[in-house]
Amino acid sequence: MRKLAFSLGKTLSVAAFAAVIALTGITEAAKRDNFFWLGQINKATAVINTEEKLLTTDQGHRFAHGIKAVLEQGDRSDGARPTLVITFEPLLIQAAGPEITKLHAGRSSQDMLTTVSLAMQREQLLDLAQELNIMQRSLVALAQKNQDTVLPNYTNGVAAQPNSLAHYLLAYNDAFSRDMDRLQAYYARVNRSPMGACVLNGTGWPLNRDKMAHFLGFDGIAYNTYDAGQVFPQEAPLEMGGISSSIAIHIGGFIEEIMQQYAQPRPWILLKEGNGNTYVSSAMPQKRNPGILNRARTDCSTLLGMAVEGSFRAHNIPAGMADGRLRGTDKLTKQTISVVKQFNRILNALEVKPERALEELNLDWTCSQEIADVLMRKYEVPFRTGHHFASEIVTYARQNNVTPATFTYAEACRIYAQLAAEDSSLPQRLPLKESEFRSCLDPVAIVHNRAVKGGPQPEELQLMLREADKHLTKQEEWQAKAKSKVDKAEAELNQRFQELL
Repeated sequence: MRKLAFSLGKTLSVAAFAAVIALTGITEAAKRDNFFWLGQINKATAVINTEEKLLTTDQGHRFAHGIKAVLEQGDRSDGARPTLVITFEPLLIQAAGPEITKLHAGRSSQDMLTTVSLAMQREQLLDLAQELNIMQRSLVALAQKNQDTVLPNYTNGVAAQPNSLAHYLLAYNDAFSRDMDRLQAYYARVNRSPMGACVLNGTGWPLNRDKMAHFLGFDGIAYNTYDAGQVFPQEAPLEMGGISSSIAIHIGGFIEEIMQQYAQPRPWILLKEGNGNTYVSSAMPQKRNPGILNRARTDCSTLLGMAVEGSFRAHNIPAGMADGRLRGTDKLTKQTISVVKQFNRILNALEVKPERALEELNLDWTCSQEIADVLMRKYEVPFRTGHHFASEIVTYARQNNVTPATFTYAEACRIYAQLAAEDSSLPQRLPLKESEFRSCLDPVAIVHNRAVKGGPQPEELQLMLREADKHLTKQEEWQAKAKSKVDKAEAELNQRFQELL
């Protein structure tokens, strides 16, 4: 309460402030549905039109009491909460007489319900932004703990190179930050008020569109009245679908990486047992099925299906048809929030075994490219020649069941000598000393010795962790600022409405 009072920018009496709180519905049980937002639009209309002298002071006062009566009965457990303008207005007439329909001059169900949908979408976007921030904090915290964890990364489904787990996690953090960038850009387009657009070409009734946008917490107006009510409402579900699809694909891809570990007899990343993370098979005692991974992956797939719905609804219809206008964005955004929450739970339930990951690396030849790189970098052996040499090592090793740890330097010298005998331009003896050869097969050394910007080496990891923290702080500040703007506008409207009462 103290925070809200401060945000009003002025001191209210205790009674007036209590009235503001009662009218805002700022309680845990408040329903911020169509009925709520139609109430806000009617309150704003009464305040603005009275201030603009489009209504007399007496009319504004009486209409405000009629609105208040409708909203109070709607908040009762047995009260009606109509979701349409044409079912809301009869309640106003019942409460204040036919004259209250003067409020509807210059308005239409078209601009009112579009405004309602955008206001609700705006709140959901802020909720989604908050959940993304929470989830990304978990992701960065996991990266912070695993800077020294080295594990195999894969391309084309095959073990490719060693990498730091932190580097891998920060890559996904960058991906979710791009999702947040898309969300913020979409929010800026959503947060424009259509009120005053009326049906499609405005109105002769001089409704103050700028004041209406201000009181409803929008950043401004959707200027072109035809775009405001007919074009953008068909476009918005497509843009929300793109954001949801990107989030679902990122989460689904990450989950699949973890799921592959459950096919391993000795995984190096898996879920902590208990707390509903896993469940036991009814028939096979050894199994610990990754329940939350399965559910989240299924919900990601469902989300992708929901995301394309807007495209089909808007396909091959002219602007102004009801098929596509902001349909499905409510359920789509809620499903996206649910998926992000589930993924945050997964991140906090992961158990990492660095020793097992390193063991896996040392069982395969993910370090073999380093042999070619070092031969070229230090001894000017052409990369393709060095690559061929390393490939021959791998072929021999796999045929003879030899791992990097048990492969001998003498065998490497023999294979190289065979290649050099066929190419007189090469040094006839393997230029690599044994210590260098061993270093080329050390996954930890390879990760630490990377030299490019954005690599997994410790210095770059520290830089990326700092940047991730700064970027997340900016995201959190944006979400808090956007929410505060909406909250302040709502409190101001309810204060002014209270004065009109």
